[in-house]
Amino acid sequence: MKKGFILLFALIYFIITLVLLTLPGSAFPKERFLDKIFFDKWVHTGMFAILVFLWNFWLIKKHTGLTGIASKFIIVGVLALAYGIAMEFVQKYWVPYRSFDVTDMIADGAGCLAGLFLSFYVYKKNRPL
Repeated sequence: MKKGFILLFALIYFIITLVLLTLPGSAFPKERFLDKIFFDKWVHTGMFAILVFLWNFWLIKKHTGLTGIASKFIIVGVLALAYGIAMEFVQKYWVPYRSFDVTDMIADGAGCLAGLFLSFYVYKKNRPL
């Protein structure tokens, strides 16, 4: 895949997450079954895993040397987690019918870690010898 396409896809995905995280709470269905399986937390975990992986995948394709990629991956993960935490405050103060939820931040962090692990796996699998 071309680097520009990967960057564009990562940017579009970021915008999608921004829209989803700022939708009013009334836009989501109220289903008790989904609460029982912690569906919201799984969505946060998956959403942030994909976010971190997409940006790191762009770095994999962009990066030419073998040094410094791990620290760049970690920076992406930390920035994504900071974004998730910031969005919880946005939901608390500016989005109607949404609330601040620490467990969402924990799920975001778990997703960031999953995205980091996947990024390292893909990098090690595809790096030149």
